[in-house]
Amino acid sequence: MKKDDCIFCKIANGVIPSPAIYEDEDFKVILDRGPAAKGHALVLPKEHFDNVFSMDDATAGKVFVVAAKVARAINKTFGCDGINILQNNNEAAGQTVFHFHMHIIPRYKNDTVNVGWIPGEVTDEQVAECAEAIRKNLN
Repeated sequence: MKKDDCIFCKIANGVIPSPAIYEDEDFKVILDRGPAAKGHALVLPKEHFDNVFSMDDATAGKVFVVAAKVARAINKTFGCDGINILQNNNEAAGQTVFHFHMHIIPRYKNDTVNVGWIPGEVTDEQVAECAEAIRKNLN
């Protein structure tokens, strides 16, 4: 399914031209037009999924294969010190375009890219309770 009013559907399917750094039958990978760093890329499925919650397992399995391939190429091209592979789901998590996409962000020592959090604390009992609750909802 493609969504007529989705900009990423239009880009991924060639309705809006954007040079691809990688493309196959399921995905198009483009450079981000508001990059966090030189070489920041976006993996876009050609089918529309609002987020990971609506994505089928086959597509979900393929997306990381594409991301890894592109990450290796970005690393080889720019000699970066590291790479973030990042994917946001829903507004509270920072998603601003509601078509699943994965960011591949080259990182350099002392860069200004900010992807992080302040680690919390948790007890062994809390970990066990949380793990059990999640296991009950696995499909």
